[in-house]
Amino acid sequence: MAVAPPRAKDLPLTALRAFEAAARLGGFAAAATELGVTPGAVTAHVKALEAALGAALFDRIAKGVRLTPLGQRVLPEFTQAFDALGLAVHALRLEAAPRVVHIATLPAIAQLFLSPRLPALRAQMPEVVISITAMEAPPNLKRAPYDLSLFYGDHGQILAEDEIFPVCAPALAARLHQPADLAQVPCLTDSAWAGDWALWAALALPGQSFAPRGPVFSLYALALEEAAGGAGVLMGHGALVAGHLARGALVAPFAQRLRLPHALRLWSARPLRSGHPVERVARWLHGVGG
Repeated sequence: MAVAPPRAKDLPLTALRAFEAAARLGGFAAAATELGVTPGAVTAHVKALEAALGAALFDRIAKGVRLTPLGQRVLPEFTQAFDALGLAVHALRLEAAPRVVHIATLPAIAQLFLSPRLPALRAQMPEVVISITAMEAPPNLKRAPYDLSLFYGDHGQILAEDEIFPVCAPALAARLHQPADLAQVPCLTDSAWAGDWALWAALALPGQSFAPRGPVFSLYALALEEAAGGAGVLMGHGALVAGHLARGALVAPFAQRLRLPHALRLWSARPLRSGHPVERVARWLHGVGG
């Protein structure tokens, strides 16, 4: 009778995933955020993996952790492997639910760029379900369950260039004759784009010192509505304020516009198959983006 040798015990996939994320991102807290677990869970997984291997993957130091030489050597292969697994899972989702298109984007882009376009998109493709998730930073589309990423950046199809310029309600604009007049009115600031005023002022007020005086908002859409209500002047991003400008709710009191290097771009982690709902949605958005 044949004797089957005992099978070597596999290393747990969750522990390997925790190691790869912590190693790639440089810490257990960042890995926990990406994986949707607690830092303690990541720590426990890594400790269990190191115990099973009988070797350390991280050195514990005062300011966190640092990869050991062993961890450094194996990390590239694990990153490549989990990227490939993520893309395979994404392909499976696409085939299993081909009529659902998941888009990840900034909250401001979701509210001010995508939302006004959704009725026309649904009318054009009534059989397709569009799911939008708002987040503050682009996801890793090789791992995350999204088909398309729509953010300001330098990867993907350009939907719109990013031009910034002050906007305000028409009544307030009547008091503004030159950029220097901004010192006399409230200037609204979005916390995510706090540097916009300085960038534009360098163009419109060369050699002059200018600091915006006014409230700071954590939601760009709220700041935009406040500007439309006459609360002050906001630094507008062209693609996001286009609707308000078209309706006359906002006006641009000055001619100076500054084009930023990072355009509004639509990106996918893998080539889009012609005719697939994801490709059709991407093509439609590109056609109406400008």
